[in-house]
Amino acid sequence: MTTRGKIVLGALIFALLYFGINKLIASNKIFQKADTQSVLLSSIELPVAPSGSRANLVVPLAPLPGTAPAENGTAVVWEVMAWNSQMAGMLANGGPRTTMGSALAANKIDMQITRQDDVSKMQADLVKNALDLQSNPQTPGLIVSIMGDGMPAFSAVQSQLEKAGTSLQIIPYSVGKSFGEDKLMGPKEWLDNPKAALGKTIACYLRDGDHNIALKWCADNGLKVNPDETTYDPEAVNFMAASDFLVAAEKYIVGKPESRTKVVSGHSTGVKVDVVADAVATWTPGDVNIAKQKGGLVNIVSTKDYSNQMPNIMVTTKRWYEKHQPAVLNMMTAFAVAGDQVKSHPEALTRAADISAQVYGDQDKPGAYWLKYYKGTSEADRTGNVVELGGSKAFNFSDNLTLFGLDNGGTNIYAAVYKTFGDVQSKLYPKELPSYVPLTNMLDLTLLRKLQAQYKGKAVAPAETQQFAADDEIRRSVSKRAWNIEFNTGQSTFTPAAQRELSQLFDDLVVAGRLKVAVHGYTDNTGNPTANQQLSQARAEAVAHWLETKSASAFPEGRVQVYAHGAAEPVASNATEAGKAQNRRVEVVLGN
Repeated sequence: MTTRGKIVLGALIFALLYFGINKLIASNKIFQKADTQSVLLSSIELPVAPSGSRANLVVPLAPLPGTAPAENGTAVVWEVMAWNSQMAGMLANGGPRTTMGSALAANKIDMQITRQDDVSKMQADLVKNALDLQSNPQTPGLIVSIMGDGMPAFSAVQSQLEKAGTSLQIIPYSVGKSFGEDKLMGPKEWLDNPKAALGKTIACYLRDGDHNIALKWCADNGLKVNPDETTYDPEAVNFMAASDFLVAAEKYIVGKPESRTKVVSGHSTGVKVDVVADAVATWTPGDVNIAKQKGGLVNIVSTKDYSNQMPNIMVTTKRWYEKHQPAVLNMMTAFAVAGDQVKSHPEALTRAADISAQVYGDQDKPGAYWLKYYKGTSEADRTGNVVELGGSKAFNFSDNLTLFGLDNGGTNIYAAVYKTFGDVQSKLYPKELPSYVPLTNMLDLTLLRKLQAQYKGKAVAPAETQQFAADDEIRRSVSKRAWNIEFNTGQSTFTPAAQRELSQLFDDLVVAGRLKVAVHGYTDNTGNPTANQQLSQARAEAVAHWLETKSASAFPEGRVQVYAHGAAEPVASNATEAGKAQNRRVEVVLGN
C-alpha cells in the first residue's frame, strides 16, 4: 500500500472510532450523563457561585432517593397527621420506610413513617414507647408531629410519662409549617363585621391548632367565647366538638343540629335550643371537602395571616432522645438537606408529594392532590364563591435558626407561640388544662446550636423573610382590638403596669408574623385639642418603638405604622371618669 493510501485509511479508521465512541457515549450505555450537579446528602453546606456572593447562592438539585429499603441505621418510628407541612421529611425518608439514596439513609437513620390523625392516640403511643424502651432499650424510638401551638395542651401527657420514668422532649428542628391550609372558614359577612359571629357556632377539634386560630381571631376582635361546648350563649361565639378535623368539616356539610341549653351571663336559662355548625376550623382536606361538597363559607383567617402559629413540632421522650444524640443530630441534618431541595426544586417537591400519598394512604388522593394543596390554590366552591384552599411551607436549616431565635440575636418565635396559646387554653379550660409544661423543660437547643457552630461561615441556603413596605396601607383588616396600655398622666411613658399588657401584645403580634400592624392612639377630650393630638401621636409611637426595640427581627422596618386621632372617635362618654378612661386607649389593627 502506498504512503498516501495508508494516510487515507488511517484517517477513515480515526473518523470511525471518533464518531462511534461519541455515539456510544451519547447513548448513555457507558457513561450516565448527570442531569444536575450532585450534592452530599449528609451535609447542609452548599457549593457557591465563583463570586462567592450569598445573593448568587444556588441549591443544586440532588439525585432523588431510590425506592429500595435501606434497612440500615438507628431505627425510629415517626407518627404524622395527614398534613402538608411534612414535605421535607417525606423527601428525606424517600418513602414510608427509609430508602436507598435518601438523606436519612445517608445519615444512618432507618425511619418508618405512619399516619396518625388522633392526637390522644399519639399521646398513648408515646407512653407505651417509653415503657417499651424501659424494658428493652433496643426498641425503636417514637417521634410524633403535632401543631406547634397545640403543644401546651399536648403536654398534658407529661404526668403519664413521669409515671413511666421519663418526660417529653422536643426535637429542636421543624420540617415546615402550615401557611394557609389551617383556617377558620365562616360566612362572608364575618370579614367586614366580626361581631356577626356572636351567637354562632364553630365546629372544630377542641384544644388544638385550628381551635386556636378561631380563639385568637375572637380575642383579636374583642369577641366573647363560650368555653362550654355543651351549652349555647347567644352573646358569645360557641363551639361544636368534633373528633378530628375532617369530622369538623362534615358537621357543617351535613348540618345536623345539636340540642343545647341556653345560657345568659354564664347562668342556665333551662331553655333548650338547636344549634348547627355555622362555621368550621379545619385544614386540608377539610377545607377542600367544604368547598366541593357544600360551599357557602370563605376564609376568615388562616395560618397565612397567623404565619408563625403552626410550625410542625416533633416530640419524643427524653429517655430515647438522651441516648441517641448523634442520631438526632444526623436526622436534623437530613431534614435540613431535604428542606433545601423541596424549597428549591419542583422535582423534589413532586417526589415528596408522591411519598406523602403513600404514607397517608387515601386512594382518591394521589401525589398530585397533595402537591396542589401544598402550594395552595384558589377555587370556586359549590355556591360560586372563590376560596383559598391549602397552603404549607417547608423549612430549611436557616428557617429553623429564625424559628428558634438563633439568627443574630433574633426572637425565639416558637417560645412566643407556645406561651400565647398555652395561656389561652389554660384560661379557657382550667379543668382540662390547669397548667402546662414550661417550654424550657422540653426544649433544649443544644443540638441546633451545635449544627449552627458546625456550619458557621459556610455556604447555607438563607431563611425566608417577610418584607413590608412602609407606605403600604392595610387594605384588608383581619382584626381590631383596644389594648389597656397604661401611660403616666399627660405623658407618653409607660407605667409599670403596662409591661404585662405590652408583653402579651408582643407575643400576639409575633404569632401574626405576616400581618402589618397599625397602632392607633386616642385620648379623652380633656385639655387642648392640639396637645391631645400630639399626645396620642407620641403614645402610639411609644408602643411602636417598644415593639421594634424588643425585636428588630419580628418587627422589621415597615411592619408597624402609627396613627394619631387625639380625642376623635370616642368609644364611651367623656362625661364620666370611667368613660374617659375607656377613651384613653391604643387600638391595634392587623391586616395586609
